[in-house]
Formats: sequence, C-alpha cells, structure tokens
Amino acid sequence: MAQEHQEYIQTKVNPTLETLVTQVLLERPENPVPFMISWLAQQTKASPQLDSGEADRLRSEISALQAEVSQLEAKVGPVPTSAGEAQAVTQESEEEDDDDDVEDLPPPPGYTGKQVQRASVSAEAYGAWNKVTEFTPPVHAKTEEQKSRLIGVLKSCFMFSVLDKANMDIIIDAMVEKDAIADERIIQEGADGDCMFVIEKGNIECLKKIGGEEKVVKTCGAGDFFGELALLYNCPRAASVETRDPAILWQLDRNTFNHIVRDSSMKKREKYDKFINGVPLLETLGQYERGALADSLQQESYPAGSTVIQQGDDGNRFYLVQAGELTASKDGKEVLKYKVGDYFGELALLNNEKRAATIVADTDVELVWIDQKTFKSLLSSLEDAMKRGAAKYAA
Repeated sequence: MAQEHQEYIQTKVNPTLETLVTQVLLERPENPVPFMISWLAQQTKASPQLDSGEADRLRSEISALQAEVSQLEAKVGPVPTSAGEAQAVTQESEEEDDDDDVEDLPPPPGYTGKQVQRASVSAEAYGAWNKVTEFTPPVHAKTEEQKSRLIGVLKSCFMFSVLDKANMDIIIDAMVEKDAIADERIIQEGADGDCMFVIEKGNIECLKKIGGEEKVVKTCGAGDFFGELALLYNCPRAASVETRDPAILWQLDRNTFNHIVRDSSMKKREKYDKFINGVPLLETLGQYERGALADSLQQESYPAGSTVIQQGDDGNRFYLVQAGELTASKDGKEVLKYKVGDYFGELALLNNEKRAATIVADTDVELVWIDQKTFKSLLSSLEDAMKRGAAKYAA
C-alpha cells in the first residue's frame, strides 16, 4: 500500500504541485491562496482527462473554496499593500493578542532544534524552528587540469550560463569529480535528493516506473545535467538515472546549488518569462521547457545598420527579437521584416544547412539567442511548426 501511495504521489500529485509552485514563484502574488485556486480552476477546465460530471463537481468545489476565501478576506481585511499598512496590521494583531492573553505557540511536536530534510513539494519556509543559516561554500581541492576540464563543461551547460565569474568560481570549487562505471545507478527514483550532477563524458538514461515497469524517458550526454528537480522543489527523486557506458560526472551539493544557482536562475526566469509567454511560437511549451529556455537565453545588442546573419555562412544560433526591427534579404531581394516576438535563424539548425538569408538591423535591436544543442534539446517539439513557416523565406 505504501508503495502504491508513493507511486500515486510521484505520477499524479508531484507534477501538478511542481508546476503550481513554479507558477506561484514566478508570479509572486500578494495573496497566494486565491491565485492557486484560480490556477487549479484553469487547469481543470483545460484537462482532457475529466468527464463532464467530474469536471462540474471539481468546479463546484473550487467555487466553494473561492467563496470561503472571500469570506475570510472580508473578516481579516484586505492584504497590506505597503510597509505602513503591514505595520499597522501587525500592531493591531499584537494588541489583540495582548488582550486575549494567549501564550505563544510552541514549536511542532518532536522539534529538536535541528533542521530536518522534508520530502514535500514546496518552497522553503523559515520560522523559529527552521532558521536560515549563514552559507559557507565548500571547497574541494582540484588540479589545474581538473579545473580546466570543469570550466569547459560548465560553459556548455545553460543552467550555469547566468552566473558571474565570482559565483562560477564558487561552483567550481564546490564540485566533486565522480567516475562512474557502465550500468551504474546514480539516482534511485523516490529517494531523497541532496545533490545534482553535470555530465563531462558518457551517456546516461533517465528511467521512470510506468505501469510497474521501468522505461527510458530521457537520454543525456556531455554538457547535460540531471538531479536538479529534487533540489529546486525539495521533493523525492522524480526518476532513476543509470550510466550506459563509463562516465565522468561532476557533483554539486544542495546548499551550494540553492544559494548560488537557484537564486540566479529564478531571477533570470523572472526577467524573461513575460517575453517568452508573448512569443506565439513558444505558447505550446510546457512550464518546465519555458523555464529551461529562460535559463539558457543569451542577450546581444546590435546597432542600426549592422548585419546579424550573412547568407551562406554557417549557423549555430536561433534568435528571438526582444526589441527593434530587422530585415531579411535573399540574393539581394528583401523577403521579410522582423519585429518584437519574431524569430529567425532556425532553418540552418533544422536542416544543417548554410544561412538562407542575410538579416540586417533596421533599428537598434535587442536579441536573445540559444545555440544549436539547446535548440535541439528544448525546441524539438516545435520543429514541425518551424518547417511549415519556412515558406516565408521564398523569394
């Protein structure tokens, strides 16, 4: 029974909660409860797996919850919108507490003063019995040869592309090299997770139990990473991971990841999330893919009149227009205009061909781009849509 419960949580509950928590962190609503109820209601309407009776019942329950939240808000008053209002509410609350002469609540039963790793999908909460401690990054000695190899690996890994030099140096010092043999199980589905891995060499497979049988759901190679979800969402391992040949991995602990990588990643996701959601091509991407795309985007500026792409050159970048306007010309003839939210550079990556057109900035422009490896990894599901749009380049 316990195993059935665990499988149900991992396959049914965790995916929804992970997406919900991510959306809450991205939006950061003043009052998260109504936001979460509204989000769940939208998911219910969009779900193709519910029959009409069950959907109506869930909508009815959600409406009842929304009404209850409204009643509670009416009793406690509006959510404070400024520091002054927040202070006033706090003072009023303290006065009421004094009048009632109620003792402070004790820590939870069984509290020992030690931080305990939790296995739930939630953002970290800190209180009297879960205090933030000063972070001291670990330092693991490395030879210059090891550092050189590791720097090369991290440069090709988009998760670490957001880091400045100081933070990158912390990551390099904190990582530990791990040699793995073929068919070695690195991660077990359902286990607690206290580290993530970056692959320097070798091929690995991610496996999940589906219908009682382990099935390969993803393969990874040099420059890829795995194990980060358990650290991002403080949840059990979502899949098992095995090597298929001898591999060289770099291991990063939870604390360093959370203090250095996660914070930087969330800031960059917040920066690009609104832009990505406004690009029609990307609207079908899932929340995880949009987040990963935001992590990997690199920004570049071009002044008016400069050439971004030259027809006939090799191509290794896919571009999205963040600001400004550009013109595409083929064999000297203008074929297309680009504005904010448009994309270009996909044909060379899709077909392994030379650049099909020359693209020049008409105004000062801001572009974001990803390389071919990231393009194939994150946007492969959009290839058909891009190929259908290739006719726009016809002269």
